[in-house]
Amino acid sequence: MTITNKESGTNVNEVTEGIFRINTPVPPSVIPGGFSFNQYLLVDEQPLLFHTGPRKMFPLVSEAVSVVLPVESLCHIAFSHFEADECGSLNEWLSAAPQAQPVCGQTAALVSINDVADRPAKALADGEVLTLGQHRLRWLDAPHLPHGWETGYLFEESTHTLLCGDLFTQPGNGEVPVTEGDILEPSEAFRQKMDYFSHSTNAPELLERLARTNPTTLACMHGSVWKGDGGTLLRALSERLSGE
Repeated sequence: MTITNKESGTNVNEVTEGIFRINTPVPPSVIPGGFSFNQYLLVDEQPLLFHTGPRKMFPLVSEAVSVVLPVESLCHIAFSHFEADECGSLNEWLSAAPQAQPVCGQTAALVSINDVADRPAKALADGEVLTLGQHRLRWLDAPHLPHGWETGYLFEESTHTLLCGDLFTQPGNGEVPVTEGDILEPSEAFRQKMDYFSHSTNAPELLERLARTNPTTLACMHGSVWKGDGGTLLRALSERLSGE
């Protein structure tokens, strides 16, 4: 792990081949219990950043990116859905990386991004593959899972990594970059307290579709990256949701 900002504690760590987690902890004095915001940087011929972080966090995240590669070399700025921590600093990134393009699902491009972004989005259809070089990213529509009509996820085929956004959100500062321990129970406790899921009737079907990708790495937006049998863990989450 490399600390890129001593004041904030922002850090960067390679969590699987060519994929770096950028983590900024939020202290309990700001969010009770502490919290964290993660972005994922895919280093390749066409580098991609997944999640921008909130607009006010741009200096911290861009500083971390610059430790790995020049910010201006970014080609793609991607995210799961339209929300401040997902794409709040999108235009700052587009300004810092002149060749970069927003990447999102077709619904997000239609209802939000092509209006608010300074450059048109690359709108991915369900199942469409974006090739960065060695990494191949498949877009998977997942409306309302856990929230947002436009929600979707990227599955990186070579490393079997699911960039899973707000799924398995964990409390705390995310100080452990990668874990094989239990993240279902803490994420479920957090979900029960915050109630940030949409309660969509399509959730079991969507989670089964994600499970069938057989991910071995789950790149969570809040908390630790998880390694293991991702299909089994996604099905366990589905069972919890179906039991309510």
